[in-house]
Amino acid sequence: MSPHVHSGDSVSKNMRWVIIAMLPAMLWSFYAFGMGAVIVTAVSVASCVFFEWAINKYILKNDKCTVCDLSAVVTGILLAFNLPSNLPLYIIIIGALFAIGVVKMTFGGLGCNLFNPALAARVFLLISFPVKMTVFPEVGQMTAYADAVTAATPMAHLAETNLCDLFLGNVGGSLGEVSALCLLLGLVILLVSRTITWHIPVSILVTVFALTGLLHIAYPVEVATPWHHLFGGGLMLGAIFMATDYVTSPMTPKGQLIYGFCIGFLTVAIRVFGAYPEGMSFAILIMNAFVPLINNACKPKRFAKEVKK
Repeated sequence: MSPHVHSGDSVSKNMRWVIIAMLPAMLWSFYAFGMGAVIVTAVSVASCVFFEWAINKYILKNDKCTVCDLSAVVTGILLAFNLPSNLPLYIIIIGALFAIGVVKMTFGGLGCNLFNPALAARVFLLISFPVKMTVFPEVGQMTAYADAVTAATPMAHLAETNLCDLFLGNVGGSLGEVSALCLLLGLVILLVSRTITWHIPVSILVTVFALTGLLHIAYPVEVATPWHHLFGGGLMLGAIFMATDYVTSPMTPKGQLIYGFCIGFLTVAIRVFGAYPEGMSFAILIMNAFVPLINNACKPKRFAKEVKK
């Protein structure tokens, strides 16, 4: 209605584009890990949708159907992307309950949560079930659910991993993080559809590449090459699909660049100097907490100034 112009954007429309962008990585996980990946994804999505519906209807007494905005579906897929393909079903359901019930709905639902629900659930499960969350089936070895040749976390042996395998996705790992190529295809879809802007993913990737490049020059044996850090672990998944979450990321381009740089810096610090070989999940959650401060520091200028009396 005039004098305003509506962009045509909606939550459900943006969520559909995110789902479309995740399809390449999802389909690759189905190919690489077989039925296990299909089961984990289906259970994760179904659990997230069910818990959002049930909490809305029976606890919050809200007649409005928030499931239709597809945000719970996106949370379910992203949670599955952060899990091994042989994870027991009860752990997936616990993760979905934590993501939707604790991280999202407790704070008021979509638009009110401080932390990314899927990432918070991943860290919660990692702390609660550390062994099951850090042993991954090898690509091509998944013949049936929970029946696979397993290996330790790929990040623990990052420097020894073939760079081409990392890029294409011929390595073990969580469902959605193994193929950098598929994740980059998803980034192109998100940028072309204008679902996200370039500021957050590019600032994260450039920061990690630059810092690990300098560290690799100084310590070539201890620190893997910047290309290994770029394509390995959950960096691509986090930079493209997690850090760009509308609710938990800054609103202005300047704030997004600061946010992305800090995530990249923290990721490198945790990977290189910390005891945990990954780091991306913790870096994003830490910076989620600082988003209100970044938004406050990067407020756009007003069109008119207030006149002091």
